[in-house]
Amino acid sequence: MRKKGDLPTKDCVVCGRPFTWRKKWAKVWDDVKYCSERCRGNRGKAQADG
Repeated sequence: MRKKGDLPTKDCVVCGRPFTWRKKWAKVWDDVKYCSERCRGNRGKAQADG
């Protein structure tokens, strides 16, 4: 069992917050860009505003 602090992290491309690895992302971790469905839905808005 790994401690949560030992798991890899990434920064969300929309909100910039760090998020940690989840088991359901094990096979696609390299492709994960968003911390949540909400950020994934807001991806166009963040790019248009910036």
